[in-house]
Amino acid sequence: MKIIIVGCGKIGTTILSSLVSEGHDIVAVDSDSAVLSEITNIHDVMGVCGNGVDSDILSEAGVGSAELFVAVTGSDELNMLSCFLAGRMGAKNTIARIRKPEYNDRSLAFMRQQLELSMSINPERMAAHELFNILKFPSAVKIETFSRRNLEMIEAFLGPQSPLDGMKLSDLGSRYRAKVLVCCVQRGEEVTIPDGSFVLKSGDKVGLTGSPAEVQKLFRDMGQLQKQARNIMILGGSRTAFYLAEMLTGIGSDVKIIEQDEKICAELCEALPRAVVINGDGAQQELLLEEGLRSLDAFVALTGMDEENILISIFAASQKVPKVIAKINREELSSMAGRLGLDCIVSPQKTIADRLVQYARALQNSLGSHVETMYKLMDGKAEALEFNVRPDPRLTDIPLKELKLKPNILIAGIIRSRRTVIPGGDDKILPGDRVVVLAANQRLSDLSDILR
Repeated sequence: MKIIIVGCGKIGTTILSSLVSEGHDIVAVDSDSAVLSEITNIHDVMGVCGNGVDSDILSEAGVGSAELFVAVTGSDELNMLSCFLAGRMGAKNTIARIRKPEYNDRSLAFMRQQLELSMSINPERMAAHELFNILKFPSAVKIETFSRRNLEMIEAFLGPQSPLDGMKLSDLGSRYRAKVLVCCVQRGEEVTIPDGSFVLKSGDKVGLTGSPAEVQKLFRDMGQLQKQARNIMILGGSRTAFYLAEMLTGIGSDVKIIEQDEKICAELCEALPRAVVINGDGAQQELLLEEGLRSLDAFVALTGMDEENILISIFAASQKVPKVIAKINREELSSMAGRLGLDCIVSPQKTIADRLVQYARALQNSLGSHVETMYKLMDGKAEALEFNVRPDPRLTDIPLKELKLKPNILIAGIIRSRRTVIPGGDDKILPGDRVVVLAANQRLSDLSDILR
């Protein structure tokens, strides 16, 4: 599929890399020739140097034959105008990055309609939602939701004292009555989709699916349920910090933001009257301690520097803060942070790249069972995909135990009329269901791809 990406900054480059790995035909447009030269040297893509709102540049990029046009420059207004022109010139689907807080939900809906945008994306707001979900359920290091939160997939580490250490999965149901499914396990660098004979060990990262209530029940029964974070410190006054603080204060949490820039502090004070904003250098350990670091429920590092987020998060963890989360965008630093003991990491760039990959797969498959949702799990080594099921005699109305699935494929959940089913061998997939499938080390575009 032909895809044009306008704007090759950090977000644009991450999206480009993900879509190239999916096998798409990519054209990169940017006004900086040095940036384009670096991208075309690394990736097998075509580069066009110029402004994304110049119709001649768009024509040179081949906008008239583009299945998908993505504008992710640093300017919301340029992105919207670029998408509007692309749509008028023949691009079939257009996506614009729109990230300013003043573009609220109502104005965004109006602009999407008037500009005929297929979708707008806001990396910072999506990252804030991811953080918000984790802070509501701190026992997890990652939470993904399907079908309007009817089904959750969470990742959690098994600590040294975990009651699941040494437990065979077939014994889990008799020991704990919660209706959850352990659908994948990461041990070291290896990701496994386990069967009932698999034995869990301390240090494993496990992926579990179930309804939110059942997942909480399991952790409560194990004595591993951490209370919802109510007293939270955010380091850095970024857009992500603003969106997160807005969400947290909206549910009554106590939020304190540490920001070094005096102007940004003033803006945050005006925009977030229920949050406490401190003007100071969060890299100073004394300041963090004076502001109550040791009494926090959670600490979230959201500065613009990955290295600073890592180092200060390690300090917060050393002060026994129950939940520490760091924003880290660079892949090599994420793995390093994990080795240093930081298990909860978010990346706005990866979140948006995954969203674009999901959208592109859905576009490719206009006849089969559409990809409704897609998440990368286990450090990108596995994918969880939600499909809207259409009639298919190879798949529907057949007991799951009779389906011949490819290796490393697991049907992790079925949502039927808002009811969550953790599937067993006698369950069937029916037309109209939403089905969540877990795949390790392979790519699915349609539900039928799970069959041999």
